[in-house]
Amino acid sequence: MTHATTRTEVLIVGAGPTGLTLACDLARRGVSALLVEQAGTLFPGSRGKGLQPRTQEVFEDLGLLTAVHAAGRPYPRMLNWEDGERQGEWDLVGGPGPAAPDPTVPFPSVWMLPQWRTQELLHERLRELGGEVVLGTALSGLDQYPDRVEARLTGPDGAERTVSARYLVAADGGRSTVRRAVGIPMTGGQVDPRPALVADLEIDGLDRENWHVWPKAPGGPLLLCPLPSTTAFQLFAQFGAEGNGEGSAENDAEPDTSPEGVRRTVAARTHLPESALGRVHWASGFRPRTALAERFREGRVFLAGDAAHIHSPAGGQGLNTSIQDAYNLGWKLGQVLRRGADEALLDSYEEERLPIAAEVLEISTRLHRAGGVRAGALRRGPRTEQLGLGYEDGPLTVEARPGLAEDALRAGERAPDAPLDGTAGGAANGTEDGSEDGTADSGSGTGEARRLFELFRGPHVTVLAVGRALPELPAGVHGHRIDGGVTERVYGPGLFVVRPDGYLGLATHDPADLPGYLGRLGLH
Repeated sequence: MTHATTRTEVLIVGAGPTGLTLACDLARRGVSALLVEQAGTLFPGSRGKGLQPRTQEVFEDLGLLTAVHAAGRPYPRMLNWEDGERQGEWDLVGGPGPAAPDPTVPFPSVWMLPQWRTQELLHERLRELGGEVVLGTALSGLDQYPDRVEARLTGPDGAERTVSARYLVAADGGRSTVRRAVGIPMTGGQVDPRPALVADLEIDGLDRENWHVWPKAPGGPLLLCPLPSTTAFQLFAQFGAEGNGEGSAENDAEPDTSPEGVRRTVAARTHLPESALGRVHWASGFRPRTALAERFREGRVFLAGDAAHIHSPAGGQGLNTSIQDAYNLGWKLGQVLRRGADEALLDSYEEERLPIAAEVLEISTRLHRAGGVRAGALRRGPRTEQLGLGYEDGPLTVEARPGLAEDALRAGERAPDAPLDGTAGGAANGTEDGSEDGTADSGSGTGEARRLFELFRGPHVTVLAVGRALPELPAGVHGHRIDGGVTERVYGPGLFVVRPDGYLGLATHDPADLPGYLGRLGLH
């Protein structure tokens, strides 16, 4: 049975963190989107459990960070075990004690939350914004035309229907059906030939204040991490022999992912008796590998998340990079579909995100190969927080201020936060659409805002006039003048266009540069 054609502006295939983030961003922009997921439920495992500082900033903008912080926790200290004895603690992220306060970084620490819970919170936010996920629905084929994509979807009852969309986004994971359908190749390989097991299980008699590590366990290293919002632990166990390549008998064996097999692995490598090991909620075996799509766009089809790049779990980069993909693409689709921006704006998605994905793949691969799970070997730092990743060489970046100091903030970089401790004022022009999500300032001046990020929050473009007069701006642009304080110290004097994804697009001293740049974003 075939149903009549359904029409939507954007079809998103895959309801993991990437697809859900994109659907939330499009919903608050008033863009119609259909989000479908082949599975009958959202992903049930804890896999991508580390939310980097930059991802927390994205979630604050999307209106779900309060829930994320309430459900999660900071990373616990690592605790090594040997022969049933505690061997000492160490820090996987940062160092002992709190980091020195930095007014430009509101969320300096990685936040732990199981992936399934992150997805639940994104799903709840999507529902608040009027969206939904259609579960049990798989892509069975697609055809592209000059003005649309027609996709064939098969529902849980086996019935096929056609969806006509202006654009299609593949967020359907490393084995992406969409990527194969449009013929985009991926290149990469194994980071480590040794198989690994990851699982979520209940454990009695193990404290939840530490992330427990058995680096010298018989059969290979094993880690147990207490998962916030649950009574469960995440298990990571490595199998095979270090130094043996692919094809060796030890490395060819697949981990036993049955509940009994998971419990046997933990009991054999730790001091915990099998009687202390309870229900196994989810388990998966894998071999760490990396891969990068040759391109992120084919006509009206875009690749995002694992459909475009696959990471080693080391460094906690995969989920975070995927969410950044969605955040980059969402505002551009919104400007084209709602503001009439030229479709050439969408070319910048691949031009900006592909180099970032390649760089992050190098980071996660280096971390994985740095040397196992001994104290300090996997320690992460500023490069994994994604605060320093930007688009300085991107097609939407215009730095028009000559003679900058070497350490000056530049166009293309993340727009830093700052307290509004200087003299602030201005106008939020075109606020009829600037506060669609109920969080943006909807009047003149800075309202009740206390930080720059509160001025940026929402689907709009912001112009900051720092130590300068605020010029007239087109409808839909929020403008603010700020003199002195942390803002002027960090930004320096000038006019700054802050993109909806929180990066500096244009930095100039000349108001005449603004109309042409904003026009590229569909703002006239």
